[in-house]
Amino acid sequence: MTMDTKFLPRRTIIQPPAHVHLVGVAGVGMSALAQVLLAQGFKVTGSDRYLDSGQELSVLDKLRRAGVGLVPQDGAGVRPDTAGVVVSTAIEPDNPDLAAARRLGVPIIHRAEMLARLARSVTTIAVTGTAGKTTVTGMIGWVLEQMGLDPMVVNGGAVLNWMTDDAIGNVRIGQGAIWVLEADESDRSLLQFDPDWAVITNISKDHFELDEVRRLFQEFACKVRRGVVGCYGAPPDFPDTFQPRLSAQGCAFDYQGVVFEITMLGRHNAENALHCVRMCERLGLSLPEVSRALTTFRGIQRRLEWIGKAKGVTVIDDYAHNPAKITAAWQAVAPHFKRVIAVWRPHGFAPLALMMEELTRAFAAVIRGDDRVLIMPVYYAGGTVQATVDSVRLVERLARAGVAAEAVGGYDDLQARLLALARSDDVVLFMGARDPFLPVFALRLVFELDHFLVDRVSGAR
Repeated sequence: MTMDTKFLPRRTIIQPPAHVHLVGVAGVGMSALAQVLLAQGFKVTGSDRYLDSGQELSVLDKLRRAGVGLVPQDGAGVRPDTAGVVVSTAIEPDNPDLAAARRLGVPIIHRAEMLARLARSVTTIAVTGTAGKTTVTGMIGWVLEQMGLDPMVVNGGAVLNWMTDDAIGNVRIGQGAIWVLEADESDRSLLQFDPDWAVITNISKDHFELDEVRRLFQEFACKVRRGVVGCYGAPPDFPDTFQPRLSAQGCAFDYQGVVFEITMLGRHNAENALHCVRMCERLGLSLPEVSRALTTFRGIQRRLEWIGKAKGVTVIDDYAHNPAKITAAWQAVAPHFKRVIAVWRPHGFAPLALMMEELTRAFAAVIRGDDRVLIMPVYYAGGTVQATVDSVRLVERLARAGVAAEAVGGYDDLQARLLALARSDDVVLFMGARDPFLPVFALRLVFELDHFLVDRVSGAR
Protein backbone atom coordinates (compact mmCIF):
# COMPACT_ATOMS: atom_id res chain seq x y z
CA MET A 1 0.00 0.00 0.00
CA THR A 2 0.99 3.65 -0.40
CA MET A 3 0.98 5.69 2.76
CA ASP A 4 -0.59 9.16 2.91
CA THR A 5 2.59 11.25 3.00
CA LYS A 6 0.95 14.60 3.64
CA PHE A 7 1.44 13.97 7.36
CA LEU A 8 5.23 13.55 7.05
CA PRO A 9 6.98 16.84 7.90
CA ARG A 10 10.37 16.01 6.39
CA ARG A 11 12.45 18.67 8.16
CA THR A 12 11.22 18.25 11.71
CA ILE A 13 14.23 18.20 14.05
CA ILE A 14 14.04 15.74 16.92
CA GLN A 15 16.81 15.57 19.49
CA PRO A 16 17.35 13.21 22.43
CA PRO A 17 16.15 12.72 25.11
CA ALA A 18 12.81 13.36 23.40
CA HIS A 19 10.07 10.72 23.45
CA VAL A 20 9.61 8.84 20.17
CA HIS A 21 6.83 6.30 19.62
CA LEU A 22 7.21 3.48 17.06
CA VAL A 23 4.14 1.84 15.50
CA GLY A 24 4.57 -1.83 14.61
CA VAL A 25 7.72 -2.12 16.71
CA ALA A 26 8.08 -5.91 16.28
CA GLY A 27 8.94 -5.49 12.61
CA VAL A 28 12.59 -6.06 11.77
CA GLY A 29 13.19 -2.52 10.57
CA MET A 30 11.26 -0.93 13.40
CA SER A 31 12.89 -3.06 16.10
CA ALA A 32 16.28 -2.09 14.69
CA LEU A 33 15.40 1.61 14.75
CA ALA A 34 14.13 1.30 18.33
CA GLN A 35 17.54 0.00 19.42
CA VAL A 36 19.37 2.80 17.59
CA LEU A 37 17.12 5.44 19.15
CA LEU A 38 17.72 4.04 22.62
CA ALA A 39 21.48 4.11 22.00
CA GLN A 40 21.20 7.76 20.92
CA GLY A 41 19.50 8.69 24.19
CA PHE A 42 15.85 8.88 23.14
CA LYS A 43 12.97 7.67 25.28
CA VAL A 44 11.31 5.01 23.15
CA THR A 45 7.88 3.41 23.29
CA GLY A 46 6.31 1.05 20.80
CA SER A 47 3.07 -0.67 19.93
CA ASP A 48 2.36 -3.73 17.83
CA ARG A 49 -0.66 -5.76 16.77
CA TYR A 50 1.11 -8.96 17.83
CA LEU A 51 1.36 -7.60 21.37
CA ASP A 52 -2.31 -6.63 21.36
CA SER A 53 -3.32 -10.12 20.24
CA GLY A 54 -1.34 -11.71 23.09
CA GLN A 55 1.37 -13.18 20.86
CA GLU A 56 4.56 -12.72 22.87
CA LEU A 57 7.27 -12.78 20.23
CA SER A 58 10.86 -13.06 21.46
CA VAL A 59 11.71 -9.78 19.75
CA LEU A 60 9.16 -7.99 21.92
CA ASP A 61 10.62 -9.47 25.08
CA LYS A 62 14.12 -8.39 24.08
CA LEU A 63 12.95 -4.87 23.24
CA ARG A 64 11.20 -4.61 26.58
CA ARG A 65 14.35 -5.67 28.43
CA ALA A 66 16.40 -3.20 26.39
CA GLY A 67 14.25 -0.32 27.63
CA VAL A 68 11.47 0.08 25.07
CA GLY A 69 8.12 0.77 26.73
CA LEU A 70 5.54 -1.48 25.07
CA VAL A 71 1.97 -0.17 25.03
CA PRO A 72 -1.31 -1.13 23.36
CA GLN A 73 -1.84 0.05 19.79
CA ASP A 74 -4.84 2.14 20.74
CA GLY A 75 -3.38 5.65 20.63
CA ALA A 76 -2.48 5.73 24.33
CA GLY A 77 1.25 5.64 23.56
CA VAL A 78 1.08 9.03 21.82
CA ARG A 79 1.16 11.94 24.26
CA PRO A 80 1.19 15.73 23.83
CA ASP A 81 4.92 15.73 24.65
CA THR A 82 5.73 13.01 22.09
CA ALA A 83 8.29 14.42 19.65
CA GLY A 84 7.48 12.04 16.81
CA VAL A 85 5.55 8.94 15.81
CA VAL A 86 7.56 6.67 13.53
CA VAL A 87 5.86 4.36 11.04
CA SER A 88 6.69 2.05 8.17
CA THR A 89 4.90 1.88 4.83
CA ALA A 90 2.99 -1.17 6.08
CA ILE A 91 1.04 0.86 8.67
CA GLU A 92 -2.48 1.79 7.56
CA PRO A 93 -3.44 5.51 7.60
CA ASP A 94 -6.37 4.82 9.97
CA ASN A 95 -4.15 3.19 12.63
CA PRO A 96 -5.20 4.43 16.12
CA ASP A 97 -1.68 5.66 16.95
CA LEU A 98 -1.58 7.74 13.76
CA ALA A 99 -5.03 9.12 14.51
CA ALA A 100 -3.83 10.15 17.96
CA ALA A 101 -0.74 11.80 16.48
CA ARG A 102 -2.85 13.86 14.07
CA ARG A 103 -5.23 14.87 16.84
CA LEU A 104 -2.35 16.03 19.05
CA GLY A 105 -0.31 17.60 16.25
CA VAL A 106 2.58 15.15 16.72
CA PRO A 107 4.80 14.75 13.62
CA ILE A 108 4.53 11.40 11.80
CA ILE A 109 7.85 10.28 10.35
CA HIS A 110 8.71 7.35 8.10
CA ARG A 111 11.17 4.87 9.60
CA ALA A 112 13.74 5.33 6.85
CA GLU A 113 13.62 9.11 7.14
CA MET A 114 14.24 8.90 10.89
CA LEU A 115 17.22 6.62 10.37
CA ALA A 116 18.58 8.84 7.60
CA ARG A 117 18.43 11.86 9.91
CA LEU A 118 20.35 10.04 12.62
CA ALA A 119 23.06 9.02 10.14
CA ARG A 120 23.65 12.38 8.45
CA SER A 121 26.58 13.37 10.67
CA VAL A 122 28.60 10.19 10.07
CA THR A 123 30.11 8.29 7.14
CA THR A 124 27.43 5.96 5.80
CA ILE A 125 27.51 2.80 3.72
CA ALA A 126 24.03 1.93 2.42
CA VAL A 127 23.43 -1.57 1.07
CA THR A 128 20.47 -2.22 -1.20
CA GLY A 129 19.39 -4.46 -4.06
CA THR A 130 16.58 -6.87 -4.81
CA ALA A 131 18.30 -9.75 -3.01
CA GLY A 132 21.27 -10.25 -0.73
CA LYS A 133 21.31 -6.82 0.90
CA THR A 134 20.79 -8.15 4.43
CA THR A 135 23.64 -10.62 4.10
CA VAL A 136 25.99 -8.05 2.57
CA THR A 137 25.12 -5.50 5.27
CA GLY A 138 25.92 -8.08 7.94
CA MET A 139 29.15 -9.11 6.24
CA ILE A 140 30.43 -5.55 5.92
CA GLY A 141 29.48 -4.74 9.49
CA TRP A 142 31.15 -7.88 10.81
CA VAL A 143 34.36 -7.24 8.87
CA LEU A 144 34.55 -3.63 10.07
CA GLU A 145 33.99 -4.77 13.64
CA GLN A 146 36.71 -7.41 13.41
CA MET A 147 39.11 -4.80 12.04
CA GLY A 148 38.51 -2.52 15.04
CA LEU A 149 36.46 0.21 13.32
CA ASP A 150 33.54 -0.11 15.80
CA PRO A 151 30.73 0.51 13.25
CA MET A 152 27.06 1.14 13.90
CA VAL A 153 25.19 -1.50 11.89
CA VAL A 154 21.45 -1.38 11.22
CA ASN A 155 20.26 -4.45 9.34
CA GLY A 156 17.11 -6.08 8.01
CA GLY A 157 17.98 -9.41 9.63
CA ALA A 158 19.79 -10.73 12.65
CA VAL A 159 23.51 -11.49 12.33
CA LEU A 160 24.02 -14.86 14.03
CA ASN A 161 27.33 -13.69 15.50
CA TRP A 162 25.50 -10.89 17.35
CA MET A 163 22.45 -12.82 18.58
CA THR A 164 22.28 -13.50 22.32
CA ASP A 165 19.56 -14.12 24.89
CA ASP A 166 19.25 -10.34 25.22
CA ALA A 167 20.32 -9.05 21.79
CA ILE A 168 18.08 -9.36 18.72
CA GLY A 169 21.17 -9.25 16.49
CA ASN A 170 19.90 -6.94 13.75
CA VAL A 171 21.76 -3.96 15.23
CA ARG A 172 25.32 -3.49 16.37
CA ILE A 173 25.75 -0.41 18.53
CA GLY A 174 29.08 1.19 17.69
CA GLN A 175 30.83 4.44 18.50
CA GLY A 176 32.96 4.63 15.36
CA ALA A 177 32.57 7.07 12.47
CA ILE A 178 31.00 4.55 10.06
CA TRP A 179 27.36 3.46 9.92
CA VAL A 180 26.41 0.47 7.75
CA LEU A 181 22.71 0.53 6.83
CA GLU A 182 20.38 -1.71 4.86
CA ALA A 183 18.24 0.42 2.53
CA ASP A 184 14.90 -0.98 1.33
CA GLU A 185 13.65 -0.65 -2.23
CA SER A 186 10.25 -2.29 -1.63
CA ASP A 187 8.63 1.01 -0.59
CA ARG A 188 11.18 3.29 -2.29
CA SER A 189 12.40 4.40 1.13
CA LEU A 190 16.03 3.91 0.05
CA LEU A 191 15.66 7.34 -1.57
CA GLN A 192 15.63 8.87 1.92
CA PHE A 193 19.37 8.20 2.10
CA ASP A 194 22.24 10.09 0.49
CA PRO A 195 25.11 7.89 1.66
CA ASP A 196 28.83 8.27 1.19
CA TRP A 197 29.11 4.75 -0.20
CA ALA A 198 26.61 2.22 -1.49
CA VAL A 199 26.36 -1.39 -2.57
CA ILE A 200 23.65 -2.41 -5.06
CA THR A 201 23.68 -6.20 -4.97
CA ASN A 202 21.42 -7.02 -7.94
CA ILE A 203 18.31 -5.94 -9.80
CA SER A 204 15.28 -8.11 -10.54
CA LYS A 205 11.49 -7.90 -10.53
CA ASP A 206 10.03 -8.07 -7.05
CA HIS A 207 7.73 -5.36 -5.70
CA PHE A 208 7.69 -3.48 -9.03
CA GLU A 209 8.07 -4.23 -12.71
CA LEU A 210 11.70 -4.59 -13.80
CA ASP A 211 11.96 -1.27 -15.66
CA GLU A 212 10.67 0.57 -12.61
CA VAL A 213 13.13 -1.27 -10.35
CA ARG A 214 16.01 -0.23 -12.62
CA ARG A 215 14.92 3.41 -12.54
CA LEU A 216 14.63 3.30 -8.77
CA PHE A 217 18.17 2.02 -8.25
CA GLN A 218 19.55 4.48 -10.82
CA GLU A 219 17.93 7.34 -8.93
CA PHE A 220 19.41 6.05 -5.69
CA ALA A 221 22.87 5.69 -7.24
CA CYS A 222 22.79 9.36 -8.23
CA LYS A 223 22.41 10.30 -4.55
CA VAL A 224 25.58 8.46 -3.47
CA ARG A 225 28.37 10.93 -2.73
CA ARG A 226 31.57 8.89 -3.11
CA GLY A 227 31.06 5.61 -4.93
CA VAL A 228 28.83 2.64 -5.72
CA VAL A 229 29.89 -1.00 -5.69
CA GLY A 230 27.91 -3.67 -7.46
CA CYS A 231 25.09 -3.81 -9.92
CA TYR A 232 23.94 -1.38 -12.57
CA GLY A 233 22.15 -4.00 -14.62
CA ALA A 234 20.90 -7.57 -14.58
CA PRO A 235 22.74 -9.83 -14.12
CA PRO A 236 25.44 -8.18 -11.99
CA ASP A 237 28.81 -7.49 -13.58
CA PHE A 238 31.24 -9.92 -11.95
CA PRO A 239 34.81 -10.37 -13.19
CA ASP A 240 35.49 -13.28 -15.56
CA THR A 241 37.88 -14.70 -12.97
CA PHE A 242 35.07 -15.04 -10.43
CA GLN A 243 34.54 -18.80 -10.32
CA PRO A 244 33.39 -19.71 -6.80
CA ARG A 245 34.04 -23.21 -5.52
CA LEU A 246 30.87 -24.58 -3.91
CA SER A 247 30.55 -27.40 -1.38
CA ALA A 248 28.28 -28.65 1.39
CA GLN A 249 30.45 -26.71 3.86
CA GLY A 250 30.24 -23.33 2.11
CA CYS A 251 32.07 -21.65 -0.73
CA ALA A 252 35.41 -20.10 -1.66
CA PHE A 253 36.70 -17.79 -4.39
CA ASP A 254 39.81 -15.87 -5.39
CA TYR A 255 39.98 -12.11 -5.75
CA GLN A 256 43.05 -9.92 -6.25
CA GLY A 257 45.28 -12.86 -5.36
CA VAL A 258 43.53 -13.51 -2.02
CA VAL A 259 41.43 -16.57 -1.18
CA PHE A 260 38.10 -15.88 0.51
CA GLU A 261 36.13 -18.61 2.28
CA ILE A 262 32.70 -18.43 3.91
CA THR A 263 30.63 -21.06 5.69
CA MET A 264 27.45 -20.27 3.77
CA LEU A 265 25.91 -22.33 1.00
CA GLY A 266 25.37 -21.27 -2.59
CA ARG A 267 26.84 -19.20 -5.37
CA HIS A 268 24.63 -16.28 -4.36
CA ASN A 269 26.41 -16.11 -1.02
CA ALA A 270 29.78 -16.12 -2.78
CA GLU A 271 28.45 -13.15 -4.79
CA ASN A 272 27.34 -11.47 -1.57
CA ALA A 273 30.82 -11.95 -0.13
CA LEU A 274 32.40 -10.48 -3.26
CA HIS A 275 30.25 -7.35 -2.89
CA CYS A 276 31.48 -7.06 0.70
CA VAL A 277 35.10 -7.55 -0.34
CA ARG A 278 34.86 -4.93 -3.09
CA MET A 279 33.38 -2.38 -0.70
CA CYS A 280 36.13 -3.06 1.84
CA GLU A 281 38.65 -2.65 -0.97
CA ARG A 282 37.17 0.78 -1.82
CA LEU A 283 37.52 1.72 1.85
CA GLY A 284 41.22 0.91 1.67
CA LEU A 285 41.13 -2.10 3.97
CA SER A 286 43.66 -4.95 3.79
CA LEU A 287 42.14 -7.78 1.75
CA PRO A 288 44.00 -10.55 3.66
CA GLU A 289 42.52 -9.13 6.89
CA VAL A 290 39.08 -8.96 5.26
CA SER A 291 39.48 -12.61 4.28
CA ARG A 292 40.32 -13.62 7.86
CA ALA A 293 37.30 -11.77 9.19
CA LEU A 294 34.90 -13.37 6.69
CA THR A 295 35.91 -16.89 7.73
CA THR A 296 34.29 -16.24 11.13
CA PHE A 297 31.05 -14.77 9.77
CA ARG A 298 28.27 -17.20 10.71
CA GLY A 299 25.54 -15.78 8.52
CA ILE A 300 22.10 -14.22 8.92
CA GLN A 301 19.08 -15.62 10.70
CA ARG A 302 16.64 -17.09 8.15
CA ARG A 303 19.15 -16.90 5.29
CA LEU A 304 19.75 -20.59 4.54
CA GLU A 305 19.91 -21.05 8.29
CA TRP A 306 20.61 -24.63 9.36
CA ILE A 307 17.88 -25.38 11.91
CA GLY A 308 18.67 -29.00 12.72
CA LYS A 309 18.67 -32.61 11.64
CA ALA A 310 16.57 -35.53 12.85
CA LYS A 311 16.07 -39.06 11.52
CA GLY A 312 18.38 -38.16 8.64
CA VAL A 313 16.19 -35.23 7.59
CA THR A 314 17.85 -31.80 7.47
CA VAL A 315 15.76 -28.68 8.09
CA ILE A 316 16.86 -25.32 6.64
CA ASP A 317 15.04 -21.99 6.90
CA ASP A 318 15.28 -19.11 4.43
CA TYR A 319 13.61 -15.74 3.89
CA ALA A 320 13.17 -16.34 0.14
CA HIS A 321 9.99 -14.64 -1.03
CA ASN A 322 10.54 -13.76 -4.68
CA PRO A 323 11.53 -15.89 -7.71
CA ALA A 324 15.23 -14.91 -7.67
CA LYS A 325 15.59 -15.72 -3.98
CA ILE A 326 13.65 -18.97 -4.25
CA THR A 327 15.87 -20.04 -7.14
CA ALA A 328 19.06 -19.13 -5.26
CA ALA A 329 18.02 -20.96 -2.10
CA TRP A 330 16.88 -24.10 -3.95
CA GLN A 331 20.02 -24.27 -6.10
CA ALA A 332 22.20 -23.81 -3.02
CA VAL A 333 20.82 -26.81 -1.13
CA ALA A 334 19.70 -29.22 -3.88
CA PRO A 335 23.14 -30.61 -4.86
CA HIS A 336 23.77 -31.79 -1.32
CA PHE A 337 20.57 -33.74 -0.70
CA LYS A 338 18.71 -36.61 -2.35
CA ARG A 339 15.43 -34.72 -2.40
CA VAL A 340 14.14 -31.22 -1.63
CA ILE A 341 10.79 -30.85 0.11
CA ALA A 342 10.14 -27.13 -0.01
CA VAL A 343 7.59 -25.21 2.02
CA TRP A 344 6.78 -21.75 0.72
CA ARG A 345 4.47 -19.15 2.23
CA PRO A 346 3.55 -16.13 0.07
CA HIS A 347 4.07 -12.94 2.07
CA GLY A 348 1.16 -10.95 0.66
CA PHE A 349 -1.67 -11.02 -1.86
CA ALA A 350 -0.33 -8.17 -3.98
CA PRO A 351 3.20 -9.62 -4.36
CA LEU A 352 1.71 -13.01 -5.23
CA ALA A 353 -0.45 -11.47 -7.93
CA LEU A 354 2.46 -9.45 -9.34
CA MET A 355 4.86 -12.41 -9.49
CA MET A 356 2.53 -15.30 -10.37
CA GLU A 357 4.04 -15.98 -13.78
CA GLU A 358 7.65 -15.58 -12.59
CA LEU A 359 7.00 -17.82 -9.57
CA THR A 360 5.62 -20.54 -11.82
CA ARG A 361 8.69 -20.41 -14.05
CA ALA A 362 11.06 -20.35 -11.08
CA PHE A 363 9.61 -23.43 -9.38
CA ALA A 364 9.39 -25.29 -12.71
CA ALA A 365 13.06 -24.55 -13.41
CA VAL A 366 14.50 -25.76 -10.10
CA ILE A 367 12.37 -28.73 -9.09
CA ARG A 368 13.84 -32.17 -9.81
CA GLY A 369 12.14 -35.52 -10.36
CA ASP A 370 11.31 -36.43 -6.74
CA ASP A 371 11.32 -32.90 -5.32
CA ARG A 372 8.09 -31.28 -4.31
CA VAL A 373 6.79 -28.00 -2.94
CA LEU A 374 4.07 -27.41 -0.36
CA ILE A 375 2.40 -24.00 -0.69
CA MET A 376 0.93 -22.48 2.46
CA PRO A 377 -1.89 -19.91 2.55
CA VAL A 378 -0.93 -16.30 1.87
CA TYR A 379 0.28 -14.66 5.06
CA TYR A 380 -2.12 -11.93 6.08
CA ALA A 381 -0.81 -9.41 8.61
CA GLY A 382 -3.99 -7.35 8.74
CA GLY A 383 -4.98 -4.08 7.14
CA THR A 384 -6.54 -3.18 3.83
CA VAL A 385 -5.86 -5.73 1.12
CA GLN A 386 -7.38 -6.99 -2.11
CA ALA A 387 -7.16 -10.78 -2.25
CA THR A 388 -7.36 -11.18 -6.02
CA VAL A 389 -5.32 -14.42 -6.00
CA ASP A 390 -4.47 -17.08 -3.46
CA SER A 391 -2.14 -20.02 -2.93
CA VAL A 392 -4.54 -22.49 -4.54
CA ARG A 393 -4.35 -20.48 -7.76
CA LEU A 394 -0.56 -20.75 -7.71
CA VAL A 395 -0.70 -24.51 -7.09
CA GLU A 396 -3.05 -24.93 -10.05
CA ARG A 397 -0.62 -23.05 -12.29
CA LEU A 398 2.30 -25.10 -11.00
CA ALA A 399 0.42 -28.35 -11.65
CA ARG A 400 -0.19 -27.31 -15.26
CA ALA A 401 3.55 -26.63 -15.56
CA GLY A 402 4.34 -30.15 -14.36
CA VAL A 403 5.52 -29.12 -10.89
CA ALA A 404 4.82 -31.51 -7.99
CA ALA A 405 3.07 -28.95 -5.83
CA GLU A 406 0.24 -29.12 -3.34
CA ALA A 407 -1.62 -26.64 -1.17
CA VAL A 408 -1.64 -27.15 2.59
CA GLY A 409 -3.73 -25.45 5.23
CA GLY A 410 -2.44 -24.29 8.59
CA TYR A 411 0.56 -25.49 10.55
CA ASP A 412 -1.14 -28.64 11.87
CA ASP A 413 -1.87 -29.78 8.32
CA LEU A 414 1.66 -28.89 7.26
CA GLN A 415 3.20 -30.88 10.10
CA ALA A 416 1.16 -33.97 9.29
CA ARG A 417 2.11 -33.77 5.62
CA LEU A 418 5.82 -33.29 6.30
CA LEU A 419 5.95 -36.17 8.77
CA ALA A 420 4.33 -38.37 6.15
CA LEU A 421 6.67 -37.26 3.36
CA ALA A 422 10.12 -36.72 4.83
CA ARG A 423 12.71 -39.47 4.87
CA SER A 424 16.42 -39.83 5.40
CA ASP A 425 18.68 -37.76 3.10
CA ASP A 426 15.87 -35.25 2.41
CA VAL A 427 16.10 -31.55 3.14
CA VAL A 428 13.00 -29.65 4.21
CA LEU A 429 13.54 -26.10 2.96
CA PHE A 430 11.28 -23.48 4.51
CA MET A 431 10.92 -20.26 2.54
CA GLY A 432 8.90 -17.11 3.05
CA ALA A 433 8.89 -13.62 4.55
CA ARG A 434 6.91 -11.76 7.20
CA ASP A 435 5.31 -14.68 9.06
CA PRO A 436 7.18 -14.76 12.43
CA PHE A 437 5.93 -18.27 13.17
CA LEU A 438 7.48 -19.91 10.12
CA PRO A 439 10.97 -20.22 11.73
CA VAL A 440 9.33 -21.27 15.00
CA PHE A 441 7.58 -24.11 13.19
CA ALA A 442 10.81 -25.11 11.43
CA LEU A 443 12.43 -25.62 14.83
CA ARG A 444 9.39 -27.51 16.06
CA LEU A 445 9.56 -29.81 13.04
CA VAL A 446 13.04 -30.98 14.04
CA PHE A 447 11.65 -31.98 17.43
CA GLU A 448 8.63 -33.71 15.88
CA LEU A 449 10.80 -35.64 13.41
CA ASP A 450 13.08 -36.75 16.22
CA HIS A 451 10.15 -37.98 18.30
CA PHE A 452 8.02 -39.36 15.50
CA LEU A 453 6.72 -42.73 16.66
CA VAL A 454 7.41 -44.59 13.44
CA ASP A 455 11.19 -44.84 13.08
CA ARG A 456 11.36 -45.24 9.32
CA VAL A 457 14.29 -46.50 7.37
CA SER A 458 15.50 -44.64 4.29
CA GLY A 459 12.95 -44.90 1.50
CA ALA A 460 10.11 -46.15 3.69
CA ARG A 461 6.77 -44.35 3.83
